[in-house]
Amino acid sequence: MIEGAPLFHDLAAGPAGGRAWWLHASDGVRLRLTQWGAGAKGTVFLFAGRAEYAEKYGPAAVDLAARGFGTLVIDWRGQGLSDRLIADPVKGHVGKFSDYQRDVDAMLAAAARLDLPRPWVVLAHSMGGTIALRRLMGTHPFDAVAFSAPMWGVGLPRLIAPFGPLLSRMTGSSPFALAYAPGWGPVSFVHRAGFHDNFLTSDPDMWGMLVRQVAKAPELAIAGASLHWVAEAVLECKALAALPAPDLPCYCALGTQERIVPQAPIRARMAGWPRGQLALFDGAEHEVMMEGPQMRARFYDACAALFDAART
Repeated sequence: MIEGAPLFHDLAAGPAGGRAWWLHASDGVRLRLTQWGAGAKGTVFLFAGRAEYAEKYGPAAVDLAARGFGTLVIDWRGQGLSDRLIADPVKGHVGKFSDYQRDVDAMLAAAARLDLPRPWVVLAHSMGGTIALRRLMGTHPFDAVAFSAPMWGVGLPRLIAPFGPLLSRMTGSSPFALAYAPGWGPVSFVHRAGFHDNFLTSDPDMWGMLVRQVAKAPELAIAGASLHWVAEAVLECKALAALPAPDLPCYCALGTQERIVPQAPIRARMAGWPRGQLALFDGAEHEVMMEGPQMRARFYDACAALFDAART
């Protein structure tokens, strides 16, 4: 039996009957897994971004359910209701970026125990795109993948960007590794940014939902990342960039106003993805899934078409 875990149904506004469970990764870290929808057409493994949590994707699960797909979301280690990894509970951190693959392993094992409908497909956002790409480079059970603003590079100041990997290797043994990375601190982006200053969405209703969620359930949120997390992310993105694209149908959405992850690595990767399509969303910020109704409909229609093709 999988032990039940809490889920803030009212805040998530996901499909009726959502369920959550506690899982344990192979190193003992406790993780929260959330499922919405039976998914007659298959199951979408939603790989969330940094600092995110399952409830944020309740509306996405509604849109996917309307197109026939169930949704499975995991709170990555160090965020959401999963175990925090260091003494400061609001600081984003990971020991090694490869540790996130332990979370994927636990997610896959649970999906198998739950006998979730196939095909299994991936929808990955931001940091989730890094984690997903790493998994897709090896053995996996997925038939198609869609990305939203994948983090295939880490934004660094222009003068130090060429030295990012070298600095990252040095950071691993630095006494400052657990300090907040420059520009980040102990207050989450949603708490400190107003709507007109945010880089996530141009839609006021979706921004309002994010604000309500972290206000009513602050335990879901984390703030800035540790210097060590940034170092690990830089090294992982560099390693992935050296590998060819996996042989898998792929759709990737990128907002033209993207300001959180670098656009160049996304464009370069998709240009070399044999069965990949890069779709630009004019005026969209980082969160295409959190933009207005028309953009969301366009995105989910494209994802559903991709996933439907995987069933044939």
